[in-house]
Amino acid sequence: MPNSPNKKSYNANYAKTKLKRIPLDVQKEKYEQIKAAADNAGEKVNSYIKRAVDERMERDNPPQDPDTPTT
Repeated sequence: MPNSPNKKSYNANYAKTKLKRIPLDVQKEKYEQIKAAADNAGEKVNSYIKRAVDERMERDNPPQDPDTPTT
């Protein structure tokens, strides 16, 4: 079922105001590895990359305990 003109307009406006595109160039061989890993995880490549970034950010920047003083 095709999107109505109103839905297309809403989607375009949402993307313009709420999303930021990040170009990512990888070698074809690396893309194939990422695609295979995403397929094995039952995810699309975009979702797989976003999850990998989130996991790395959590690992590199663990939440601070509010009761622990910063140095």
